[in-house]
Amino acid sequence: MGMEKNTVRRWISDECWAVMEPALEAAKNSKAGKPATQSNRDFLEALIWEARTGSPWRDLPTQLGRWHSVYMRFRRWEAAGVWQRFWASLQQEQVDQARALFVDSTTVRAHQHASGAPKKTRSMRRWAARVAD
Repeated sequence: MGMEKNTVRRWISDECWAVMEPALEAAKNSKAGKPATQSNRDFLEALIWEARTGSPWRDLPTQLGRWHSVYMRFRRWEAAGVWQRFWASLQQEQVDQARALFVDSTTVRAHQHASGAPKKTRSMRRWAARVAD
């Protein structure tokens, strides 16, 4: 019985990546620093997985890279403005496949703790009235 390697579903097609790669390279602006061990495509796949699942960074599957490396690269790119330049360049071009990768609120669920405060019960209202007196 052959055990197959546990794989993660990929979202970026080869055709889509062929359009996105030059825009991403142009947005990065700098080649300074140590070269990343993870390709830009795999890095974006990890970010898409993260956004679609809403999971904590630490739950990133190992097939998509080390969670801390992905997180730190994401934060460095955010601070350097790479994301703004990348998305702006994709919007200027006719990149329908890349736009299909954008995540909207119908795809990403809110975290269980993001649902708000607990409902006030009758006993809580009575307690609050006593405390206010």
